Order: sequence, then C-alpha cells, then structure tokens
Amino acid sequence: MHRLISRLAINKPTINSLMKIKTRSQSSSPVKTPNKNFSSAAAAEPFLNGGTSNYVEEMYNAWLEDPKSVHASWDAFFRNAAAGAAPGTAYQPPPSLAPPASNTLPLSSLVPSGAAGFPVAGGNLTEKIIDDHLAVQAIIRSYQSRGHHISKLDPLDISDASSSGGKELVYRNYMLGNFKSSIFPFSDTSSNLYEIRGHNIADLDPLGINSADLDDSTPMELIYKSYSFEEHDMDRVFKLPATTFIGGKEKALPLKEILKRLEDAYCRSIGVEFMFINSLEQCNWIRQKMEPPGITNMDAETKRLILGRLTRASGLEAFLAKKWSSEKRFGLEGCEILIPAMKQLIDRSTEYGVESIIMGMPHRGRLNVLANVCRKPLEQIFSQFAALETADEGSGDVKYHLGTYIERLNRMTNKNIRLAVVANPSHLEAVDPVVQGKTRAEQFYRGDNEGKKVMSILLHGDAAFCGQGIVFETFHLSDLPDYTTHGTVHIVVNNQIGFTTDPRHSRSSPYCTDVARVVNAPIFHVNADDPEAVIYVCNVAAEWRATFHKDVVIDLVCYRRNGHNEIDEPMFTQPLMYRKIKQTKPCLDKYSAKLITEGVVSQEEVKDVKEKYERICEESYQKAAHATQIKYKDWLDSPWSGFFEGKDPLKMNPTGIHEETLRHIGKRFSSPPPNAAEFEIHKGLERILKARMDMVENRTVDWALGEAMAFGSLLKEGIHVRLSGQDVERGTFSHRHHVLHHQTVDKAKYTPLCNLYPDQAPYTVSNSSLSEFGVLGFELGYSMTNPNALVCWEAQFGDFNNTAQCIIDQFISSGQAKWVRQSGLVLLLPHGMEGMGPEHSSARLERFLQMSSDDADDVHTSFSSNFDVEQLHDINWIVANCSTPANYYHILRRQIALPFRKPLIIMTPKSLLRHPEARSSFDEMVTGTTFQRVIAEPNEGRNYRKLIFCSGKVYYDLRKARADRGLENEIGIARLEQISPFPYDAVQAETSKYPSAQIMWAQEEHKNNGAWTYVQPRFNNLLHGDIKYAGRATAASPATGSKHQHLKEVAQLLDDAFA
Repeated sequence: MHRLISRLAINKPTINSLMKIKTRSQSSSPVKTPNKNFSSAAAAEPFLNGGTSNYVEEMYNAWLEDPKSVHASWDAFFRNAAAGAAPGTAYQPPPSLAPPASNTLPLSSLVPSGAAGFPVAGGNLTEKIIDDHLAVQAIIRSYQSRGHHISKLDPLDISDASSSGGKELVYRNYMLGNFKSSIFPFSDTSSNLYEIRGHNIADLDPLGINSADLDDSTPMELIYKSYSFEEHDMDRVFKLPATTFIGGKEKALPLKEILKRLEDAYCRSIGVEFMFINSLEQCNWIRQKMEPPGITNMDAETKRLILGRLTRASGLEAFLAKKWSSEKRFGLEGCEILIPAMKQLIDRSTEYGVESIIMGMPHRGRLNVLANVCRKPLEQIFSQFAALETADEGSGDVKYHLGTYIERLNRMTNKNIRLAVVANPSHLEAVDPVVQGKTRAEQFYRGDNEGKKVMSILLHGDAAFCGQGIVFETFHLSDLPDYTTHGTVHIVVNNQIGFTTDPRHSRSSPYCTDVARVVNAPIFHVNADDPEAVIYVCNVAAEWRATFHKDVVIDLVCYRRNGHNEIDEPMFTQPLMYRKIKQTKPCLDKYSAKLITEGVVSQEEVKDVKEKYERICEESYQKAAHATQIKYKDWLDSPWSGFFEGKDPLKMNPTGIHEETLRHIGKRFSSPPPNAAEFEIHKGLERILKARMDMVENRTVDWALGEAMAFGSLLKEGIHVRLSGQDVERGTFSHRHHVLHHQTVDKAKYTPLCNLYPDQAPYTVSNSSLSEFGVLGFELGYSMTNPNALVCWEAQFGDFNNTAQCIIDQFISSGQAKWVRQSGLVLLLPHGMEGMGPEHSSARLERFLQMSSDDADDVHTSFSSNFDVEQLHDINWIVANCSTPANYYHILRRQIALPFRKPLIIMTPKSLLRHPEARSSFDEMVTGTTFQRVIAEPNEGRNYRKLIFCSGKVYYDLRKARADRGLENEIGIARLEQISPFPYDAVQAETSKYPSAQIMWAQEEHKNNGAWTYVQPRFNNLLHGDIKYAGRATAASPATGSKHQHLKEVAQLLDDAFA
C-alpha cells in the first residue's frame, strides 16, 4: 500500500494523509483497488502539487467511499492510475462541446461508436487503437495508390517467375505470425499486409506472363509495410475514413471486409493509377467510381450487347483471315474487345452531348474499326484487297493506313454522330498531334469552347506509346489555352510486345502508360479478356472526360495472336509467349461460355449471332467482287463540303486590295490600345509603333507591316487567320509584336489585329510549346478542317524544321497524293547565311525542292493564260523565297485566292526584316497587282553581257556589290521568288530580253544546298544551254561558325558572280 500511494509523488504530508485515509477506509470502502501500483508522477500530472494536496486527498477519499460521488474525470483518473497507466496518461479531460481546434480531430472519431471491441464512454482509447486505425487508413491508401500492381490483367495468366506469389506484393509486412485466411491464402512469417502498391499485383496480363509491365527487380514488400495485424484482428471493426467509399452506406467495417472490398475494387481485372493526381476532387471522383460494392455489375441486356459487338469484331477478323489468308491486314486477334470498347465510349460520350469524334490510330485493327465502329461499307473494305484500277488521281496508300469520314445515327442514343478516322503513315504516333489539331479546329469553328460537342480518341500500341517522343509532345499540348482539346481518351492496345521486342528491352518505366502521368491523366489498366471490366472502364473514361475535360488513358492489356502481321513468325523471338497464346481460348469463346453459364444467353443464340454476321460479310464480299474500280475519295477523312463545287478549278481571285483598306489596317496595327493612357506599353514599342505609322503615311511597308496587311485584309474578308510557333507573338527577331503587353499589369494584353473591324474574322496568334514535331502536326490537322482559313506555322529558326521532318515528309509533301487530302498550311522558315553558325542559317531549302513533284525534264514551250495556276494545281506544294514585303503579302493572300489548297513553304528573311531597301510601296499591293513569281531586272533595254538569277536575301548583297563595282550597265539581276513549281514562262520572258547574255545562278548556300540542284536542270532544259554557278563550294555543314570564314566566303561569292 505504501508503494501504491508513494507513486502519486505529491508531497510528504499528502502521502501520509492518503495513507491514513486509505488505511482507515480500507475495510469499509466499496471500491476494490486493484493490486497494482499507481504510476502517475507529479511531474507528469501537473495538477498534482503541494497547493492542491488537500483537494486531491478529499477527492480520493470520496472516490474510495463512492466512485459516483466525484466528477467523471476524477473517477477516470483514479481508475487509470490504479490500473497502472503510464505517467501523463492517467488524466483524461472531460468531453468538450466546443468544436475541435484547427487541424485537430477528436480521438473518438477514430473508432465507431459502440463497436464491438472498442471502448464506450469511460473506456480507454489506447495508443494501439489509434495506431491500428492509422494502419487501416494507410492500407486503404495503399490499395488506392498501388493496387493496380496486383490486378489480374494478364489474359494468358503466365506466372511471374520473379514472384513466389502475386498477392505477396500487397500483403507482406502487414501480417504477423504464420497467418493464413480464406481471403489471403498464403503463409509468410515476415509478412504484414498492404503498402502503397496494390496495383502491382492487379491481374492485368491476359497472358499471365510475369506481368511484363512490372519491373522484376521490384521488392515484394510493396503494399503492407510496417503495420502489424494478427489473425484475430480480422474481425475487429474499424471506422472508415472519408477518403474511401468501400463502405457504401456503412461507416465502419470489420478488417476482413475492408480488405476484401479493397481487393475487389483495385486488384481484380481493373488496376487504376490515379493517386498522383494533385486534385482531391478528382481523386475522390475516381474512388466513387471504383470502390462502392457491386458498382461494376452489369445487367443482362448490357451483357448481350457486349457479346453481340464482340461477335462482330471477332467475325470480321475470321472472315478476312479465311478469304485473304496471305494478305497483310494487321488484324485485331487477341484484342477484339477494342471494338465493343470504342463503341461503348462513343455511345456514352454521345449521351453527354458529343456530336463529332476525331480518331487517330495505328494500323492494327484499323479495318475492324472502320467496319464495326464507323460502319464503313464492307464492300469498300473488301475491294481494297483486290488489285483494282483507281478512279481518281493520286498514288494511294495501303488499306491499313487509310482514313474515313462517316455521318450516321447512333442507334443506342438515337442521336446523329460524325466519326472521322484520320489517315496516317506507318510512323507510329505521328498522327497524334494531327488529330488534336483537327479536333481543336472543329471545336473552334463550332464555338465549342469547352469541348462538349467535339472530342478526340487516340489509339496507341504499347511499345510506341512509351517509345515515341511525339506522344510526350502531344500530351504537353493538352492543357495549353490555344492547343487544348478539352480532354482526349487514349486507348492503348497493349500487346505486351513491340514488333519482336519484349518490354524488358523496350522501356525503362514500369508501365508503357507512365508518360500520361505528366499531365495528371488517370490510367485504367484492364484485362482485355474481361469484357465487362473493359466496358465499365470505358463508361468511367467517358464520364471523366465529360466531367473534367482532361485526358484519360485506358490500357487494354491483351496479346497479339499472330505476329507483327499475319505472315510474320513470332515463334522466332517469343516462343514461350506464343506457345501460351496458342493454348489460350479467344475472348469471344470465354465470354460466351460465361454468359451461357449465367443463363444470360443460350448456346443457340450465340451461334445465331455468329452466323448472321458471317452472312452479312459474305453478301458484301459478293458485292465487292463486282467492283471494277476503287475510289480514293471514299476514304477521305476531311471532306470540305461545298468548297470545290461551282468553281473554275483554274481561276484565281485577285490578291491586290484597295489602298484605303491598306491604310486602315496599317494605322490600326501601328496604334497603341484605345485606352493608351491606362495601358502602359514598353518605350521601345512606342518607337516601333511610331515608325510603323510613319511608313503608313509614306505609303510604304516593311516585312512586319506587309504581313500584318495580308493577315488583316483576310480577316476583313471573313477568313480566320492562325499563326502558331515558338515566340511568334513577338517574333524571334523582335519584328512582329502582334501582342502588346502592359508593363505593370500581369496578363493585360492587346492584340491590334483582333481589333481592326467589328465584324472581322477571329485572329489567333499563339506562342507554342518548345516543340516542332508536335506543334507542326497540330497546325496541319488544324488546316485540314476548314479551307477558308490561313493557318501558319513559323519555326524559331528555319533549321529547326528538321525535328518535324516526319510531318513534312509523311503528311505535308505527300498527303494529297496518298489520301486525296488537301491543306493550305503555310510554313514560315527563317533562312539566310548571315554568319550565325551552322544551326541558325539554313532552312534546308534543298530538301523541300527535292520533294517537289514537278519533273525537270517536262519542259513547257508554250504557255496558256492560266499556266501559273495549272502548275500550282499539279504540284504537291509551293516553295518560295521572297525578297520584298509586297510579294510576301501577295503570296499569303494567294493561299486563299486559289480555288484549291496547297501547302506553302516560305524561306523568310532575318536581316531583311529591318533592311532599309527591303521596303515596298502601296503601289505594289493595291488592286490590280499580284504575286510576282519572277521579279525582273528593273533596268530593261540594256545590252547585258550577263544575267544573274538569284533568290531571297542574296539579291541585296549582289545589287550592292554591282553598284560598288560600277557594273549596272553590264550585268542584270533577276529574282526567282517562286522556286517550285518552276516558273518556266516567267523565266523565259526574262531571259528573252537579253538573248546574248550569259545566264548565271547565284546563291549564298553551299553548292550541294540551296536551290542549285533544283534550278540547274530546269534552266538548262528551258534555255538549251549551260547555266553557270556562283556561290559557296560544297560542304557537309550548312554554314561556317567562323565570322572570318563567313566574310571570306561572301567575298568569293560576289567575285565569282561579277567576274
């Protein structure tokens, strides 16, 4: 007893008093004090001090007599002290009616009130209880964050050789002892339960091949780390935190049920990555879609619909394989569920108001998508397998690269839908930004500022999705104001293999979809052999896009039943995988058996659906057998309704305009904002605007003013103008200044060209991300949507176009020939040898000329009145190197004046932007003037001994050198402004003026660069002579990095030209 009382450690008189009280009342006290020592020291219990000793003794004495006679807090204190509570823990404050302080939570909220195994009023809330609840919350978060790693995603079910048990990826380090239960049937003496990687054991791989999406070196302790539960804890009830919805209407569940529901939500056929998203609202939205019990269940009617669509997808592949067994078609076998998935995605998106969907995809499954998603007539598809003559112009493309455009009724929603599949080359993922640009343009012209009516769907292969950099570039456009499409649904057909390369050698990331994490896109991995899981994910993806207007990724983990194509042998490189594939039943067989077992359909119904679709295919096959021609126009992905009808295909509208319009645009472009007193612009810009106004008053323009007048006049005519690229708002060389910025107010801007006329067309000028491939592809797609728009992409320096070479080669130069698709896209490429080194000099003019489709040997001797337009009609694109602002103005306006559309490649200047002689008069721009393909020597009538042809900036160097040498009467200089198509008529007209003159070509580029190799045979064939060359010698690098060498080369060029 002395030891018990002394533990109070109050002071000597108090101890003595308590001892006496305790001794005196021991025989009559109704309270039986446990045979334990008090452990509450005075230092730990601050109210135990000498000043309160009498009060404490009274309370203690009263408590011994009758515990109910003292306040509940004293009762709790004495009971806890008698029970051996640790110092500082015996005292429990009474409950408070006041709200909890900021960032605090009452301990009682951690446990369900009155739950079995938990204290009620007056009981103890121990540290273990708190720790256990925190552990449960951590387990829940672990499943949410990483449950997808253990989902059952592999249809082939090939076990992971690196793991002794998939679920151990989740369960280790959370369970103590040799624990085994019906939910978690494994035993491990060191295992606990789940840390943050539950998705690591999601059953995602239909093949079950070691989940190729996992890093084999990942330790097994992935989910349950540092929290310990024993088997008897499984029946304990835990209160569910607000960050989970597994309880449905229940607020607390036994641990066993919590774990079961978490596994059902995150570790079955769907694995979700979303916890990296930095929006609580979006994370909770996904939790609500994945966690409530039974939320993925589907009714019988939906199951029958899935079966019917899956039957048609499988039936088409079987029919094609039977009829054309040795043809490449890049079939969908192994991922037939893609077709029901896309149709469900379209159906659900249509319900949310989408009216138009633009799709881009690789070759695998394209024919099936065209037939069963877009409903392209089967006979047109089957005709592509026959070697038929074409009924229209163009070289065409293989059937699995072609696109289409369909307007049809969606039978599920009874709403009209427009579907476009964009044609694309074999260059995987190159079509991605093209689709986004086309989508953005359609949204723009519809006034769909939130993307509610127009959306894009991009299909990918697993190897390309993680391997091609254009995927990353495209993702980074997704949230930029002038490039966003307000959410794209990405579907990855994850074969778990590239051509012949398995994921261990094709990527460094755990998943092929990890690139999507950079834009906070949720990623749904799903086993492609679980059709209902796939369809549910598509519903969620469609709703996500409609709700948040952000990107989302569906990763269909599947397999490729054949090799890379139907005639490829995959056993050479993946023998184990393909042995397993051969043993795996098709998804249709599995799902049919499942529904028959469930009583949803009968065996006869399954057979009837198959036979009905086969009859449809056979009937279309018979129709295709009677076809004698194929039409490329049947596969056009971007039709321009009404654009070509009623037009003379060789009549071009004038490009000159009234002088009053030039003056109006010039003055508006040269003026500060209307509220100039409040809008503070840079002092340097004030000088630039004043200089522009002076030019307008003097009826002259420089390069920037000429461009603005071209843009402004088109805007006046109702033509939308879009200028995009790196730093285009100001201009790389600080010459344009289309956007004026307030110097003291952030985001306060003024764009003069947006304020020319009250009824003008919109003008868009946008600095792009630091991307060429992605942004040029985007602008190409934008230009495909509406022919009545001028879409321009400007490279920061012309050299940088080579990082977008794929778009230039595969789409721009050859798009019309392959896909009957026109585009009026303008490429502005700063070009000129000015001593700036190898990377800031050449826009590689020679490459564009080499890809021009005119024939140097096809020499014209007679020329019609429309010869210039005929040439433009027949060429694949136009290549120009203008030397005056007026000609630049005219060639931009000519893009819209033509009765057709052709890409325009312009070598734009750098030093000429401010060159005092590079000015044009209004007289060269007004009504009656036009683009000059060749600018003649102005001093006609002289008997020149030499006539030099040149192009671009070098003209001003030649003219100055001629004046310095006093050779104005001996040597003439003409400018070839349009290089391709080669203006035979204009060149002949100029050379005929000087029949005795020697013809020379002068260029600043090296001999193996520039226009020389293009113009030489054309001059020679036209003039039946040998044109001379003046310029730099051949070189591997486009320019020297030495200023001294540069000047030496310029001097040599001029000496050669005037020799």
